Amino acid sequence: MAADPPPDLVLTPLGGEGRTVREWLTTFHLAFVAIDPFTHESAWILPTAARILTTFEQADVRVAFLCAGTPEECRMFLGPHAQDTLTFVDPDRVAIKGCGLERLPAFVHLAMDGTIANAAEGWDPAGWKTVADHLALVTSWTAPVIPLPRDPGPFEGSPAVALI
Repeated sequence: MAADPPPDLVLTPLGGEGRTVREWLTTFHLAFVAIDPFTHESAWILPTAARILTTFEQADVRVAFLCAGTPEECRMFLGPHAQDTLTFVDPDRVAIKGCGLERLPAFVHLAMDGTIANAAEGWDPAGWKTVADHLALVTSWTAPVIPLPRDPGPFEGSPAVALI
């Protein structure tokens, strides 16, 4: 279950310098979709996730992908989305663990105080709609329609971290 990340958790953008969660939240909320570039589940949701994030890119929120891979793996998996959307690389899944995520993909809204305002794990259209609707409310934006007819059917997602 999603949990508030530590404020000193470092999020490193693709090709950039890492900053703490506290630093990323100084001006805007942060909404990200956490994905695993090695699973079918994250591939199935990629077009939907990109559409949702694009809807909010001009709102008072930073939108991003949190990709559980190296910079090269993230670029390969995301393709043009890696250039169009802020992408945090998380090869060791430190950020994914820090947010308490158990299933990927996940849609997470971090409020400016560093708490998780809303989160949905796996592809649960109603859960993702709740996250998007609340984000739209707090940013005075229009929420995207979730789901659209071409979106995949609901699925549980894959484990966020390896089971030992």
